[in-house]
Amino acid sequence: MDSQAGPYLNMRALCSPLGAARLCQLAMGCAVIAMVTHSAGFSGSQGVFCMAAWCFCFAMTVVVFFLDATRLYSCLPISWENLTVTCAAFATLMYVTASVVYPLFFVQSECPYAGCDVRNFRIAVTVCSILGTLAYAAEVALCRARPGQAVVGYMATVSGLLKVVQGFVACIIFGALANRSDGSHNDCVWKDQAVRCMSFDRFVVVCTLLEVLLYLSASVVWPVFCFDTKYGSPWRPSSCPQGKCPWDSKVVVAVFSSVNFALYVADLIYSQRIRFVSSHMHSNSRV
Repeated sequence: MDSQAGPYLNMRALCSPLGAARLCQLAMGCAVIAMVTHSAGFSGSQGVFCMAAWCFCFAMTVVVFFLDATRLYSCLPISWENLTVTCAAFATLMYVTASVVYPLFFVQSECPYAGCDVRNFRIAVTVCSILGTLAYAAEVALCRARPGQAVVGYMATVSGLLKVVQGFVACIIFGALANRSDGSHNDCVWKDQAVRCMSFDRFVVVCTLLEVLLYLSASVVWPVFCFDTKYGSPWRPSSCPQGKCPWDSKVVVAVFSSVNFALYVADLIYSQRIRFVSSHMHSNSRV
């Protein structure tokens, strides 16, 4: 830790746009957790996910804010800039998901049996969650590397932020696969699931191009062997319960596989473009 004379508190962490964004994150997170536990309530796997996301992000922000304000982050053997922007990007995605899932399953236009107070609290929770999303997104925007500026961390670049989104989408895919209750006896489908595991193992993935090819195959194989009439059903069964339907999970996997494929393609294009521009500038400087 730096032993030079100076203030013990990092004033930049308190009196700056970045500090204001983190204080807003703490305020919105505290308000959401308090209202949910007080009256809004939650139930089922969807409610547990939302509450876990809010609590995790709040705890993570408390730790980040404390370490930054006290300068204790200098004791950590890691890149502080990479860590903070990764946490902010991940929290943004978690808050976006919770801000969509919670009102979708818990907010109704009519007053529930518990009264209108519960509905109003749930609306307030949704509003605060959206504001928390904007606060985390603001931190990502403030920390993101911009053209012409010195890059302080890889995760602050577009490619680094795409890695966070790709990992989050992969978690959604694995969650949907785990939620399937009908099993899978088709070898091609199991191979498709193996592709997903390979593409996210840090010791196996060697380049973004391989990830693009793997997700391309998965995006094609999965819909064919899940929605073709020979192997499955192209239409949602009428007897499938809402929130626990294996067919819905198959749709989620198919959609987000295509989303991650597009993200990896964008990552590949951006990486090659940056490499080309850097090489071009280097060759011109030598001339």
